[in-house]
Amino acid sequence: MKDDLHNTIIRHYESCLERHGDTHRGVDWPNAEDAATRYRVMLDLVRPGPAPATLLDFGCGASHLYQYMLDRGIDGLSYAGLDASQAFCDLSRRKYPDNEYLCVDVLAEPDRLGEYDYIVMNGVFTEKRELGYDEMFDYFSRVLRVVFPKARKGIAFNVMSKEVDWERDDLFHVPVTQLTHFLSRELSRHYVVRHDYGLYEYTTYVYREHN
Repeated sequence: MKDDLHNTIIRHYESCLERHGDTHRGVDWPNAEDAATRYRVMLDLVRPGPAPATLLDFGCGASHLYQYMLDRGIDGLSYAGLDASQAFCDLSRRKYPDNEYLCVDVLAEPDRLGEYDYIVMNGVFTEKRELGYDEMFDYFSRVLRVVFPKARKGIAFNVMSKEVDWERDDLFHVPVTQLTHFLSRELSRHYVVRHDYGLYEYTTYVYREHN
């Protein structure tokens, strides 16, 4: 049985898919241009290397990140997707049957998550819906404790910024100092915080080793 907190978020995204279909609004991004910016920033996690790297799109939704990669001819990455929503997994498999997709709640079944060079988590933690902040931070922390050990090189995720004119109660606005304290204590001291791409959020790269 899936975590109740997880179910709250899954239900929200599935309702967006039902209303808006296979579009940026179907994964609850307000506009396509900003969504593309997020895909670019997520992929900037990947460090150049001599051999192809494996990439897991955690919370892949409708695999729009993969379509972004195809549209821009991004190679050197072997893509796989994961989502806890059966509806999104089924949609992605229909669109890209040659890709590997895993439909799993990693808190309930952590052993089903394999290892990848890089794991990106775009939009997985930007919304908390009706959850309290502490509830959401606990959920966020538990997921990262499961996911980070499965990344051979690094992970990327985004959360909403505190440096905004106003905060929405349904979004997850995280103080940078609270985040970096958690990362340094429990995951890795090798991290990059990016607040340079013009959206009301920031993306963090966490690496296993220094560059």
